[in-house]
Parts: sequence; C-alpha cells; structure tokens
Amino acid sequence: MKGGMQGMLKQVQKMQEEMQKVQSQLGNLSVTEEAGGGMIKASVNGNKELLSIQIDPQVIIPAEKEILEDLIVAAVNKALQSASKLAEDEMAKVTKGMLPPGLNIPGF
Repeated sequence: MKGGMQGMLKQVQKMQEEMQKVQSQLGNLSVTEEAGGGMIKASVNGNKELLSIQIDPQVIIPAEKEILEDLIVAAVNKALQSASKLAEDEMAKVTKGMLPPGLNIPGF
C-alpha cells in the first residue's frame, strides 16, 4: 500500500507542476470576442487581462455614447467568459484522469 501512496503522491506532484506550467502559459494565450455585429472587439488573455479594444469608427457618434459603452461592456464580458473557458480547458488537459468524474475543484 505504501508504494501505491508514493506513486499517487508523485502523480499529484507532477500534476501540480504541470498546472503551474499551464498557468504561466495562459498569459500568452488570448481570445477575441465581439459585440454589435463586430463593431466592437475585445481581446483578453488567459489570465483574464484585457489586451485591446477595437472600435469601428462608424459607431463613434457622440449622441450614442451610451450604446457604445454598452457594446464595449458586452464585448469585454464575452471575452472574459471565453478566457475563463480557455483556462478551464487548458487545466483540464493537465488534470485529465487524475480527478474523479464530477469532482469540481475551483481553479481546476
């Protein structure tokens, strides 16, 4: 039984190392989402940091400032959701087979 426990501990340690590696790589991965039919685009990295906002010049109308702000919020929120999914997918590659099905540990 002792050998089994040592083997399991080694697997857990390896998984932790892989997870740290993935977390450090998430900053290099990015997703871009859009709102308003592509008039507003937001890019976010895997660490959920906003990288850029692109605004189609056609939507820069001072009288419609609130609409523009709403589109920016929508695009950023979509990009953040995609970044969360990206991070979950990348972590799932590391933890695949290590965690029992249905076990949901935040951050994994």
